[in-house]
Amino acid sequence: MADTKYIFVTGGVVSSLGKGIIAASLGKLLQARGYKVTIQKFDPYINVDPGTLNPYEHGECYVTVDGHEADLDLGHYERFLNIQTTKENNITTGRIYQNVIQKERRGDYLGKTVQVIPHITDEIKRNVKSLGVKSKFDFVITEIGGTVGDIESTPFLEAVRQLRWELGRNCFCVHLTYVPYIAAAGEVKTKPTQHSVKELQSLGIQPDMLVLRTDRYLNKDILDKVALFCNVEQGAVMQSVDVSTIYEVPTMMQKQGMDEVVLRKMNMPVEGSANLDAWKNFLQKRKNAKKGVCIKLVGKYAELPDAYKSINEALSQAAIYNDRKLHLDLCHSEKINAENVEETLKDADGIVIAPGFGQRGIDGKYLALRYARENDIPTFGICLGMQCMVIEYARSVLNIPGANSSEFDPKASDKVIDLMEEQKHITNMGASMRLGAYDCAIKKGSLAYKAYGKTKVSERHRHRYEFNNLYKERFEASGMKCTGINPDSELVEVVEVPRLRWYLGTQFHPEYNSTVISPNPLFMSFMQAAAELHDEK
Repeated sequence: MADTKYIFVTGGVVSSLGKGIIAASLGKLLQARGYKVTIQKFDPYINVDPGTLNPYEHGECYVTVDGHEADLDLGHYERFLNIQTTKENNITTGRIYQNVIQKERRGDYLGKTVQVIPHITDEIKRNVKSLGVKSKFDFVITEIGGTVGDIESTPFLEAVRQLRWELGRNCFCVHLTYVPYIAAAGEVKTKPTQHSVKELQSLGIQPDMLVLRTDRYLNKDILDKVALFCNVEQGAVMQSVDVSTIYEVPTMMQKQGMDEVVLRKMNMPVEGSANLDAWKNFLQKRKNAKKGVCIKLVGKYAELPDAYKSINEALSQAAIYNDRKLHLDLCHSEKINAENVEETLKDADGIVIAPGFGQRGIDGKYLALRYARENDIPTFGICLGMQCMVIEYARSVLNIPGANSSEFDPKASDKVIDLMEEQKHITNMGASMRLGAYDCAIKKGSLAYKAYGKTKVSERHRHRYEFNNLYKERFEASGMKCTGINPDSELVEVVEVPRLRWYLGTQFHPEYNSTVISPNPLFMSFMQAAAELHDEK
């Protein structure tokens, strides 16, 4: 295809309507027609990236293969499209301004006054177009964070307005709005949508397509009314009704002809239909699953599911491919103590010890790990979860009562987990950890090898602390094997206890490499072990 096509997804009325899911669903439909598609997210906050944001503020921090700390929507993009994103797929206001200020300091603007228009908007446009040109994508879908009317989003929307004129038929705008149901009146109201579109039009942007977020089906009269009042053709008003899983959204959009409308309006051929056979097979397996499986996820953000979004989705995918209905119970590690640990975990078919940072909730994780190990329950420790596995094992099995991580006690007598050497002199918090994809050599015959089926894998990292190799021989002699090693740094990446049913920890984050079409092998293996225990019980 000669020219890259650019699609922009904006939102109005309220946040959290699911722009990322709509963007990913449209991308999936176009990809299933054979087009090369990528998606990027513009976040209107001044942080340079989400790496320093508290999960309570922003949910999970997603990590790309090139080590960029990104918005959690990139996880949806990767899971839906089965692609890998990079730092170019997530741009914040902070990064835009940082780039412009660096250019100004270098003298790139030749003494001109640097302003929002044209300098900031030009930098935004450059980031939009460079993604398509560099990698020769057929479609670049750009999600604009926030809602229309937010002062923070104004430069991004102004850039979109300019691109509409510059790109002509190669540009398409999708606007997602909310249609509430007023119980007292017994009817849905389209006025919020009308006001949202009017706000967008006041910025110089006329949407080509509207997606109406609703908790109930809207009849044709309502869709036609919205089309009339918002200057959008009738066939280009879609509805996104609440469904039991986000993975049903692409098929729901396909039934309404979303991809056909986009192709037609962008003057492209519309023959045939998107091939979603593999996707529909996944949904059918989910529907047909009869047996359940109970997984307990132990972490300090149990009240905040978005903090573990990628893990939750990886568990869900693995359960479906193992023909199971997932019953996921998030257990707050801060509330687990010696008196209630059995009551909290006794129903578990599998236990996941979550990643994170800091001391809070750590003791609950140790208690959960000891209970899981002594009762031989399949257990998966991820990043900090793996480090907690090592510490608990050192204290309980190796009889090293002072075993700890230097993150929790810099003066610990036995730092079985210690700060990485290259991290010891770093003072800046942002983007300063071991980030991105690294190779891992897997030992043949190990549980990890049986899962992956190969001796070399690449997985993504986000950590500062590591397994202390000075204790490696003692651990291996006592039954905890180091079965995954980074070939360049000799860092321990995977530990496991072979005498147990399934007891494995990874320093990396395998959840980032789990998609609908290609679930991560470790999650698949863990879920199989949990399902087997469920059947035994």
